[in-house]
Amino acid sequence: MIICLLLIIVSLVGIIIFQMKAKKQQDAEIQYMHQKLQTIIDEQSNEKILVSTANQELQQLLIAMNALLDHKQKVQVTHRKMEGSMKKMLANISHDLKTPLTVVLGYTEMLQLQPSLSDEERQRLLTGVHSKTLDVLKIIHTFFDLAKLEAGDTDYPMTKINVSEICRKNILSFYDMVMSLGLEIDITIPEISVYALGNEEALDRVLNNLLSNAIAYGAAGNIIGLTVRTDDTNICIDVWDRGKGIDEYHIDNVFERMYTLEDSRNKSFQGSGLGLTITKRLVELMDGSIQLSSIPYEKTIFTISLKRMMY
Repeated sequence: MIICLLLIIVSLVGIIIFQMKAKKQQDAEIQYMHQKLQTIIDEQSNEKILVSTANQELQQLLIAMNALLDHKQKVQVTHRKMEGSMKKMLANISHDLKTPLTVVLGYTEMLQLQPSLSDEERQRLLTGVHSKTLDVLKIIHTFFDLAKLEAGDTDYPMTKINVSEICRKNILSFYDMVMSLGLEIDITIPEISVYALGNEEALDRVLNNLLSNAIAYGAAGNIIGLTVRTDDTNICIDVWDRGKGIDEYHIDNVFERMYTLEDSRNKSFQGSGLGLTITKRLVELMDGSIQLSSIPYEKTIFTISLKRMMY
């Protein structure tokens, strides 16, 4: 009987000692996790917390903490990227507004300081003031348009739209300009109307932007084109030219907000580094997609893909 009691006492003491050691180990692991987490936060590092433990609850806690750290690091990267974009945007706004406003200031000073100007010269200066003022308004409207698109504060109801007719209308609106520049036009649009889910106003603006872009940069290739292709589920619209194109290194960036590569189409598109960004937002608003492929001086293609409607 006594032996049994001794065995029980020894077993209990063993269990208590084991539990104390396990608790001490757990406390040490928790303390290490706390110190490591504090270090990661203080140093803003990209490290993770690594602890070898048999405690399943601590394992789950580690997984959750590392997932949270990973999310925090991604947010920081996004924040830094947006901060850089904002700085570029402010620089662009300053530059894009400063240029026409400086011209306006120069013209108005000439009108003030030279009262003896002829009527013809006075009219020329006033026309210049008016033109540069319109440029300023266009820049401001472009920024407001993107802000509204990104905030979802736009009214573009989705309906069944006749893609063939919209494409014909837009390419014809540029006919006189293209002819005056001596460019060829290659148009491939199905004779039978094809329909997509979208918004006519949004698609008008997208095509206007892309065709303007093709004309501005396709002159060296002496030709621009518009092709409408279909399959069972999608309608694809290709706007292309054979101009100077875009290097492969920059293709993934041209749709980014405030991308300011000096030779990129996005910079000169509408003078503010927002043209292709707005175009992409409008396409996405119609549940579509837009891609770019370019081989300089061979062929540059912007492809819009929209959901086809068969009924």
